[in-house]
Amino acid sequence: MQMQITINYKTKNRLIEKLLEQENISLLEKRSMLGKLTFKKKEFADIYFHSGQLDNEVIENIQNTKKIIVNSFTSQNQLLEELKIAKEKIEVIYPAINIEYKNPKEVKKNLCEKLEIDSKKKIIFFTAKNLKSSGVREFIDIVMQLNFKNMIALITGDNKQITNLKFQLSKFDLSDKLILLENYEDIDELFLAADVFILPTHTKNFASNVLKAMYCKCAVFTTANNASKEVIDVFSTMEHPEDRSMQFKIDALLQNKEDMKLIKKQNRKIAKEYTLEKALLKANNIIATL
Repeated sequence: MQMQITINYKTKNRLIEKLLEQENISLLEKRSMLGKLTFKKKEFADIYFHSGQLDNEVIENIQNTKKIIVNSFTSQNQLLEELKIAKEKIEVIYPAINIEYKNPKEVKKNLCEKLEIDSKKKIIFFTAKNLKSSGVREFIDIVMQLNFKNMIALITGDNKQITNLKFQLSKFDLSDKLILLENYEDIDELFLAADVFILPTHTKNFASNVLKAMYCKCAVFTTANNASKEVIDVFSTMEHPEDRSMQFKIDALLQNKEDMKLIKKQNRKIAKEYTLEKALLKANNIIATL
């Protein structure tokens, strides 16, 4: 008979959802109002999934759980330094990739027909939940400064953010270089069709789109302040969102077919280690040690 394990989290993800489908794993029940009023002893989960900011409730959960699972070594180091948590108590599982991989060339061909783009153009892609904090302005600046002409940039986001962006850019004629897509239904299609994914983000939390882009065979660039820098090389790391060296690096890459092909291949090989199936296996191996 398997030991019953309880888990808790602040932010749910696909890995947690898959774990909760298992019979031996359940979500820690929230403390009832009666429990609070009667001062019933507070219970804590066997495993706590931590991502994001540290607040009092998160710290309490971290200090009282048997195992903490974080999504980056950056986050692990923060807990080691700020909370003095024992290293053996913390495990790192990168954000899990859960996407159906299709032939990028075929996907790109179909997308270009749909959007009426020349399929020979290189596609440079940007997307995020919060476009502003993820560096959409910096992305546009980089794209506009590129000397390589045979390319098109795609940005997708929710209706409100894209409408706002269209208004900000209305005084510029960027139609030959930039396409803005609202609430695009199949974002995975855009990752698969893209050649380059650039995320000049201001945020620190691991940007899962970096791994997704790598899995979809994109060349990827992101900032050194973001935890996702852990999965890319130094060449692909921006010192900060306004790193001016990026335009030269990207220009050089776009003009070198062999380098582009090699980087895409290497990125996919790296990202294949972080599929949902492998993350689930790693999580269950951690659970087995409790």
